[in-house]
Amino acid sequence: MGRGEILERKMSTRDLSDLWSRSDGDAELLQDLGWYHANLSRHAAEALLLSNGCDGSYLLRDSNERTGLYSLSVRAKDSVKHFHVEYTGYSLKFGFNEFPSLKDFVKHFANQPLIGSETGTLIVLKHPYPRTVEEPSIYESVRVHTAMQTGRTENDLVPTAPSLGTKEGYLTKQGGLVKTWKTRWFTLHRNELKYFKDQMAPEPIRILDLTECSAVQFDYSQERVNCFCLVFPFRTFYLCAKTGVEADEWIKILRWKLSQIRKQLDQREGTIRSRSFIFK
Repeated sequence: MGRGEILERKMSTRDLSDLWSRSDGDAELLQDLGWYHANLSRHAAEALLLSNGCDGSYLLRDSNERTGLYSLSVRAKDSVKHFHVEYTGYSLKFGFNEFPSLKDFVKHFANQPLIGSETGTLIVLKHPYPRTVEEPSIYESVRVHTAMQTGRTENDLVPTAPSLGTKEGYLTKQGGLVKTWKTRWFTLHRNELKYFKDQMAPEPIRILDLTECSAVQFDYSQERVNCFCLVFPFRTFYLCAKTGVEADEWIKILRWKLSQIRKQLDQREGTIRSRSFIFK
């Protein structure tokens, strides 16, 4: 058995997080890669790159889908794109490229490659985002410290953060009776799509229950660009975004919502069927 076969066998029995193969046969830890963020979540990666990164910043993290699958999170202007990196046991697959070792993979990124997403966005990978970031040791002195509400306990401390699968922004909407187009502020939270007169309006004009929505798709019937529609039993809503990328992001997240809703319904129906079978 040759040295290459021995090395390949060793790699196939170990996880990428334990080892990367080098041409000289030495082993180095993936943990030593400065821009590998291990179990950083998708949500946290987006927050990190949007708040501290810049266009072309990127990091590598574990994917929560399955073992051997990693995610390259990349900032593209004001959004973050995620790309799969697959470890097959003896090579790394990224897009149309395959690398025999992590060293070759990293060398590829040192050349600032240009990648394109399925939405047409082109991104130059310029800035690996470091796992360890130095912070300034500057701390303010407390001058005022008083309780704004009294009588509360630790049970009242409820940590909050934006839910995954939320989105908001301006879209142009076609009217129902009068087919004019008006710009409205839309918010997506849980299974509700709300639209307001503007971002400062306290109450929504309407709330759409996505459990009643049957489809979300691009639309070319309205002679407008970046248009998509939501199909309900009582009406089809036509919406237009400013850019094709923005329209695609709305469509993707709305379709994801619908898939989650259907999955929950299927699980409930399965539970009901199993219960009815038990009590027969």
